[in-house]
Amino acid sequence: MTSLVRRRLLAACALSACAFARVRDVRAASDKATVALVLKSLGDPFVVSMIDGARNYQRHYASQLDLTTNGTLTDNDVAGQIHIVETFIDTKVSAIVIAPADSKALLPVAEKAIAAGIIVIAIDNPFDEAAQDAARVTIPFVGPDSRRGAKLVGAYLGSKLKTGDEVGIIGGPPNDRNAQQRTLGFTESMNAAGMRIAAVDSGDWTAASGKASALEMLYAHPDVRGLLCANDNIAMGAIDAIRIAGKNGRVLVTGYNNIDAVQPMLDDARLLATVEQFGARQAVFGLDVAVKALLEKRRQMDLSPYMETPVQLVTKAQAKGFRFGAS
Repeated sequence: MTSLVRRRLLAACALSACAFARVRDVRAASDKATVALVLKSLGDPFVVSMIDGARNYQRHYASQLDLTTNGTLTDNDVAGQIHIVETFIDTKVSAIVIAPADSKALLPVAEKAIAAGIIVIAIDNPFDEAAQDAARVTIPFVGPDSRRGAKLVGAYLGSKLKTGDEVGIIGGPPNDRNAQQRTLGFTESMNAAGMRIAAVDSGDWTAASGKASALEMLYAHPDVRGLLCANDNIAMGAIDAIRIAGKNGRVLVTGYNNIDAVQPMLDDARLLATVEQFGARQAVFGLDVAVKALLEKRRQMDLSPYMETPVQLVTKAQAKGFRFGAS
């Protein structure tokens, strides 16, 4: 695959109320760029922020963009995402911007879309590089460096622990590229800080999986002093597990995504830190790449493989600023 071209995109976008459009033959209805945004669970606050940003962008560029949005019931509904993409192929949209639920399993249907002449852009979670190489396709990724974000929050946790302390890592689904990169970043930061990684487990992005994994770690490794969680939902489950295990104040927890639900937990120190990866901006930047490609009549192979968006560590002191829109 062509070497990654890193380009930091630092523009801001405002959030607005979310709306959902039904699937329709947008190409037949309009001569504008017809773009479909395909996301994970519509009930996930991070996904909602993406939709908010996308809708705001569409309102500002209504003369150029006809946007349709859809998503699944759960974060790991691979079959549901495949069905959504197939529907958009059938309705002949011009471009698909997708946050794939699985970095490998969604590639065949993405290939099918590209073969049909549809521009495909990944946001939030990149497609697996080896799988793209094998398929001889390049699907641009517009999003953050999850490994770097994980190292940021991991280094902060390491600064609060003592050399040799035990920690646990609760990642996301094994085939999810983001989950892999975050686990790698957590591991690197813990090794650099001199921590002992007592256990590593995979979750499914939900609080229930975080709770189950954390309980198992806490009982199997009673000396664990920190839990690094691959998203905030997992972190909330881990915090509940700490309460059940009677270890409040004795185990530090980190998350990822900076969703609204964890703000009180940052305030009262149940959550040590999280990572802001600006979901709304990711959606906006992904749409912008797609729209410009269509307006300039560029082909899939002409697009840069990677456009990096920002990540930022969020701690108790910073949380209030983020709630009021600071970046």
